[in-house]
Amino acid sequence: MSTPASPVPHSARRPTLLIVGCGDVGLRVLRLVQPAWRVLALTSSPEKAPLLRVAGAAPLIGNLDAPATLGRLGGLADAVLHLAPPPLHGATDPRTRALLRALSRGGRVQRLVYGSTSGVYGDCSGAFFDETRAVNPTTDRARRRVDAEAQLRWFGRRTGARVTVLRIPGIYAGDRPGGHPRERLARGTAVLAAADDVYTNHIHADDLARACVAALYRGMPQRVLHASDDTELKMGDYFDLAADLCGLPHPPRITREEARAQLSPMLLSFMSESRRLDNTRLKSELRLRLRYSTVREGLLDG
Repeated sequence: MSTPASPVPHSARRPTLLIVGCGDVGLRVLRLVQPAWRVLALTSSPEKAPLLRVAGAAPLIGNLDAPATLGRLGGLADAVLHLAPPPLHGATDPRTRALLRALSRGGRVQRLVYGSTSGVYGDCSGAFFDETRAVNPTTDRARRRVDAEAQLRWFGRRTGARVTVLRIPGIYAGDRPGGHPRERLARGTAVLAAADDVYTNHIHADDLARACVAALYRGMPQRVLHASDDTELKMGDYFDLAADLCGLPHPPRITREEARAQLSPMLLSFMSESRRLDNTRLKSELRLRLRYSTVREGLLDG
C-alpha cells in the first residue's frame, strides 16, 4: 500500500490524527502513519502515557465514561481513529456519544474511521454477502455497536466529516496478546462437530492496521466496509489448520448440545453465528492489497 496524498488540505503543518483506544491495533497504526502525521492518543490510564510517548504519540488523559474530561478534544485533530470498545453492558454506546459531543465542539475533524464488528449481522446461516445486508444484532454486545455506527453516521451527515465504518471479524497475530489460536489449542478447548460448525471470518492485525490507514486516506463518506481477509473456513477447520501448522493435536469436536453444557456463554455466542464476508469494497475502494490474504499465510508468519 503506497502512501497517498494527505486527506486534509495542504499546509505547512503535518495533519493531526487522534487515536481513541490506542491498544494493539492502534499502536500498529501509529507505526504506519509516522512521520507523515502528528499523532495524539487518548487514554484513561496515566500509567500508559510513557508507552504512548515512546511509540511516538502525544498522550491525552481523558475518559470516555467521564465526558467532562474530554472538553479539549474538539479542536485538536483533523482525523480520528475510533477503536475504543463500548461499555460491557447495555444496548447503547454512551462512550461514542460522549466522544462525538466533544469532537463537535471544535468543528475541525474531517475524517473519522471507526472499528466496529461483523457481529452486527447476527447469524446469517453461512451466507456470503456484502455490506448492503441489513444488520440484525442478536446480542447486546452487537446492539451497542449498531448504536455506535448510527451515531457516527449522524455525526458525518451533520458535520460534513467523512465517516468510514470498518466491520471487523476475529483479529489474530502471533505477536498480539491472545491473538494466536495456539493458546486455545494448548488449553484443549473443544470446537463444534462438522455438522454443527459455523463459518467465521478473520483479519491479521497488521492488515487491519493497514486498512485503518487506507480508510483515513481513501474512505468514502459514510461508508461501511468489511475489514476481512479472503478465507472461507468453518471455525473447527480453522483450529485444525492452526494445530497442523503448530504441530499440536486437533481440538476435540463436540455437538452443539454438548457445547451448551461445556462452554462459556461468550464462546457459545460466537459459535452460534455463521457468515462469510465479501471484502470487495476493502480491496477495490481502499485499494488495499492484503499482506495475509488467508489465515494460512498469517499463521505461518507467526
